[in-house]
Amino acid sequence: MSTLIAAEGLGHAYHEEWLFKNLTLGINAGQRVALVGINGAGKSTLLKLLAERFVPLEGKIVKNKLVKIGFLDQEPTFPDGYSISDFIFSLENKQQQLIKEYEELIELSNPDEKKLNRLYEELSEHNAWEYEHEIKTILSRMGINQLQQKIHTLSGGQKKRLALAKLLIEDPEIYVLDEPTNHLDIDTIEWLEKLLTTGNKTILLVTHDRYFLDNVCNTIVELDRGKTYTYNGNYAYFLEKKAEREAADESTFQKNKNLLKKELEWMRRMPAARTTKSQSRIDSFYNLEEKTKQRTDNQKVTLNVKMSRQGNKILELDNIEQSFDAKHILNNFSYTFKKGDRIGLAGKNGTGKSTLLNIITGNLVPLKGVVDIGDTTKYGYYKQGGLSFNEKERVIDIVKSDAEYIKMADGQTISASALLTLFLFPPKKQHGLVEKLSGGEKKRLHLMKVLMQNPNFLILDEPTNDLDIDTLNVLEEFLENFPGVLMLVSHDRYLLDKMSEQLFIMEGNGEVRIFNGNYSEYRNSVEQEKENSTKKQKTEDPKPNTISKKLSFKEQTEFDNLEKQLADSEKKIAMLTVELNNIESSNYKKIEELSKQIEILNQENETVMERWIALSDKQN
Repeated sequence: MSTLIAAEGLGHAYHEEWLFKNLTLGINAGQRVALVGINGAGKSTLLKLLAERFVPLEGKIVKNKLVKIGFLDQEPTFPDGYSISDFIFSLENKQQQLIKEYEELIELSNPDEKKLNRLYEELSEHNAWEYEHEIKTILSRMGINQLQQKIHTLSGGQKKRLALAKLLIEDPEIYVLDEPTNHLDIDTIEWLEKLLTTGNKTILLVTHDRYFLDNVCNTIVELDRGKTYTYNGNYAYFLEKKAEREAADESTFQKNKNLLKKELEWMRRMPAARTTKSQSRIDSFYNLEEKTKQRTDNQKVTLNVKMSRQGNKILELDNIEQSFDAKHILNNFSYTFKKGDRIGLAGKNGTGKSTLLNIITGNLVPLKGVVDIGDTTKYGYYKQGGLSFNEKERVIDIVKSDAEYIKMADGQTISASALLTLFLFPPKKQHGLVEKLSGGEKKRLHLMKVLMQNPNFLILDEPTNDLDIDTLNVLEEFLENFPGVLMLVSHDRYLLDKMSEQLFIMEGNGEVRIFNGNYSEYRNSVEQEKENSTKKQKTEDPKPNTISKKLSFKEQTEFDNLEKQLADSEKKIAMLTVELNNIESSNYKKIEELSKQIEILNQENETVMERWIALSDKQN
């Protein structure tokens, strides 16, 4: 299978510090690659270089000029003064311009009928009606409805969804996605998974969402200390092979350290007169010293701060009501929090999750109802928007502004500098400016400041956004042992499954459903309810006694054959899908072949289904 894009001898640095040098990486057609690594490793920089957003300091990016790259930035930017419509519809695309003109026309109270008829004809002539439906589906999924709205009036989350919608509509040869699931609700994430795995798309992405990673990607590339390591398999396979590699690296590192110690002693004893032989040994010494410097002992974030004492009364919500501009957010909601509550907050965007959290923490007074907070309750609130740091302030001064010394869970008191080290901020970063931190490192600093307050009621609003997977694993370990109350808002299904024992489902129109169980159990429950409802409806509402339109013998035979054809085709698709999921991701030719077969079968099924529906309607 052909390589669509490659990095050759790539090197790039920020603030005089090299992220990577002499890096080589190739992305093949049909490959779906997840790029993983700790915050600050250079993942976003590598994505931007591959998407040709700027030129590397060393090396080059090689690709066919005709190959189009679609890039989703963590924080996308937009042209000044643009409306959503201006941004979405490309001037170079005739179909899109016709659709834009049509959409703008039908939004008018009295559209010009002649123009409308002309557009109908042109849209049909350019086969644009199906494309128009596809665009509307994508925009609707992203919650984008007001096409004339100016982009500068959108929130950060809305802008990210708009940028993703544009990329999906353009359907480029290569998708380069930096945290594509940020600001999406779970239903939309699951829809996006299906869309990205349809056909033979080529994808390179960075994501913290492990379910999304496993469902979409067939290759994992780890960026670690300036080098890349490729794993053909899912996330569990990557963890297994990474552990093996790190064990081998550790063994080599310890041998090098011991050898370096002996060589250092020889260097100190060596006489001033140097022979050719001794010069060779000296060169080997410096080479070994450089290798050892490049490799630091494996570290990971340590979360073990102390929790404040928690009394019997924690928090009581009594008949809380809240609405904005006649839109009901909460309607007579009551709940008494208990020790050890682990609650996941779920619901579509805009249903009021952040509003409920602001009421709980006292940042918003409800229109009606009582919020009664216990005397010993101490909140730790990690907000989705993060903290506003002074970019010109030193990292250590940010921490010292809260406390010079911090109490840990074991009773030990440590300095602000020592705590920063536990959060993987070495002395160089501690005394550096905040502006030099990556987005993920700033989020880690924010999390650290929240935990420094020693909370016993911890609220995490989308904690997975922009945090690396290693930090998330440590956060999960900390949360599993956290004895206080935990409230978690997240679109990360893995985190919700692992951390929550109860859900508050924001259903819209002010209704909150309390469900005992985690997210997967809730989804299974919803599917079961739908199935039971369908069965009940069929039982209670039999078809009225009407005169049946009989099919002819020929039509009845065709109808029976169509049913069998659909069943056989679905069975074949299922078998091909299983084969595709189990095949080695390095076997690109076979992957492309199977994907094409599945796509053809799905297209044939749509045609067969249309005829089956027509005969079914005639029969009934």
